[in-house]
Amino acid sequence: MPLGNSSAPPQTKFNLLQVKGTWVRQSEDDQVTEGKLSDAKIYEKKSHHGVSWTVVSPIVFTYKVIQCENLLDPRNDTLFWGHLDNEDLNNTSFAKPQPVKRFVVIDETVHQLYGARVREYFDTRQVVYKILPLPTTEENKSLELVIKILQEVHDFNIDRRSEPIIAIGGGVCLDVVGLAASLYRRRTPYIRVPTTLLAYVDASVGAKTGVNFAGGKNKLGSYVPPVATFLDRSFFQTLPPRQLSNGMAEILKMALMKHRGLFELLEAQGSQMLDSKLQSSDAASACTCIAIETMLEELAPNLWEDDLDRLVDFGHLISPQLEMKVLPALLHGEAVNIDMCFMVYVSHLRGLLTAEEKGRIIRCMQGLHLPLWHQDCTLDLIHRSLSERLKHSGGSPRMPLPTGLGQAEIFHDMIEEDILCQAHQMWTSELSSYSK
Repeated sequence: MPLGNSSAPPQTKFNLLQVKGTWVRQSEDDQVTEGKLSDAKIYEKKSHHGVSWTVVSPIVFTYKVIQCENLLDPRNDTLFWGHLDNEDLNNTSFAKPQPVKRFVVIDETVHQLYGARVREYFDTRQVVYKILPLPTTEENKSLELVIKILQEVHDFNIDRRSEPIIAIGGGVCLDVVGLAASLYRRRTPYIRVPTTLLAYVDASVGAKTGVNFAGGKNKLGSYVPPVATFLDRSFFQTLPPRQLSNGMAEILKMALMKHRGLFELLEAQGSQMLDSKLQSSDAASACTCIAIETMLEELAPNLWEDDLDRLVDFGHLISPQLEMKVLPALLHGEAVNIDMCFMVYVSHLRGLLTAEEKGRIIRCMQGLHLPLWHQDCTLDLIHRSLSERLKHSGGSPRMPLPTGLGQAEIFHDMIEEDILCQAHQMWTSELSSYSK
């Protein structure tokens, strides 16, 4: 029963105070004179059935997202100590007589490109390290891969407090390593180094980890943020064009949901940014910064997803089932864009977007070289996806939809069947020739 209900048994609130290393309960009415007061509380309730205790313990997690250049330059301290504050650096617990150790999981393709530079970085600093190259693809994103990482970490024997695991690669690599770190000794710190544009603006800055299971995308996972994410756009220089477009889908998502200026930047210069691989231009810098800032604005107040009304879920209503159905034909961002494109038609038919706005969004997607339609995104798949979404959202529809360029709302009503059918028919009629 809620507090304050006259029919509820009386409940006593206790603070927790640490005195000389021992935690003790203290009635709320008692005055604290010495010791360390915790933010946690214990509520005790007695009734004729017995005694119950309710523990309220806030979780506070601090992590850094750092944009930098030349991350793998041995003269750059970021990869080595960037996850620590000055206070931590001065802490004697880090001034160990033995060499510092680092365990690195790196995508095998990234290893071919950058493995020598990673080794040079740690050799120069006399670090004892282990580099584990793995095939981190959506098809291999499994618990078996997590177990392989855990066995290697165990054999290498890192200090779980001061020697974070480093993940270098795309979103799959970051997700898998994050889950492994959350499991090893119940939580070991880890660092994310994204090497794809998609991971740079999406997977690297949040708290989610996960692997695929039972045919479902990210069915197993946890909410454990990295201690730090290090962002370096120079990795994009070795990305193929398709991977760059793939990442632009998540940037476009944030633009459509909450930043008209970002949309107009993508609309005007998206194609040029792709051609330059987002290197050394004010537009590329602004584009990635705004994408990160808007993403963090949405994630930080809801890091554990206690609130299921999330603007960042736009493009993720239909895409998980579509992506898994056609795997590996579509990359994640491509599936997200197909989902977004269909929902733009839904928004238009609901009167939320004008025909001009719809047209501008479609042309922007084309300029970013993203797929607009897919033959396997059938009306039946859409129905099943929305039904699955409803099942896992507390029984209430939660539909983020654009209501203009750079603005959106979350709708809690089901999409009308005639709107759904009409949108699919119009979408297919107008854009089926643009499928990849």
